[in-house]
Amino acid sequence: MPEHPSTTPAAAAATPEGWTAAELTDPHRHAAKAEKVRGMFGAIAHSYDLNNRIHSLWRDQAWRRYAVKAAGVRPTDEVVDVACGTGDLTEAFARAGAASVIGIDFTPGMLDVAEKRRTRLRDSAGRERISYRLGDAQELPLGDSCADIVSIAFGIRNVADPARAVREFRRILRPGGRLVVLEFGAPRLRVMRWFNDLYCKKLMPITATIISGDRTGAYRYLPASVQTFMSTEEFRGLLQECGFAEITATPLTGGICVCYRAVAPG
Repeated sequence: MPEHPSTTPAAAAATPEGWTAAELTDPHRHAAKAEKVRGMFGAIAHSYDLNNRIHSLWRDQAWRRYAVKAAGVRPTDEVVDVACGTGDLTEAFARAGAASVIGIDFTPGMLDVAEKRRTRLRDSAGRERISYRLGDAQELPLGDSCADIVSIAFGIRNVADPARAVREFRRILRPGGRLVVLEFGAPRLRVMRWFNDLYCKKLMPITATIISGDRTGAYRYLPASVQTFMSTEEFRGLLQECGFAEITATPLTGGICVCYRAVAPG
């Protein structure tokens, strides 16, 4: 497994260029989106898990468990978890009994945290089930038809070109392989939508920024990136355009989160 480069003290001390209010009107159209996202996640890696737990009211773990169940993990499955971050979903697939799980992320700081917290799970031959690699969702460092399951949790909207990433997922999946995507959605009930907007746009950016000490605007980017991303139907359409079949989109927690599942045809 290629080693991922660790962050240096100098890099850790530097403050990446943050998001301006004008840029957040539609961060997906920003020419430097990839660089900003990488710097942003590197800056908040140390507090990422804590903020996830608190600001999802601990639902983030339940959503990941649902994704693993939806994937239908078998003992022979080889899993690739893209935009793995600190490894929450990677670990969940390994604990579910997958033969191997590769976590891929393009932020070295996130992978540093993932390596430190990695559970040493081994298969029947004594090989470790989890490994981490530095890589971009748009150009995965893997061969064709090498995975039975590909997953990405709350990461597809952070990719500069989501369509290019989805085509990569299709490329590395074997015939009959499953893609599972978790992403934020819009609650169906009006009252729940109103509360979710208030929470995500007004309250969460303040409390999450205090906890993380962030100066990049990461937690102002979050609601803006969700609001300006594709709708559920648009993303289902993208999956179909990229060659996937048997596409489903299941709302979780009233639609705050959506679990997409699709199959690579044989």
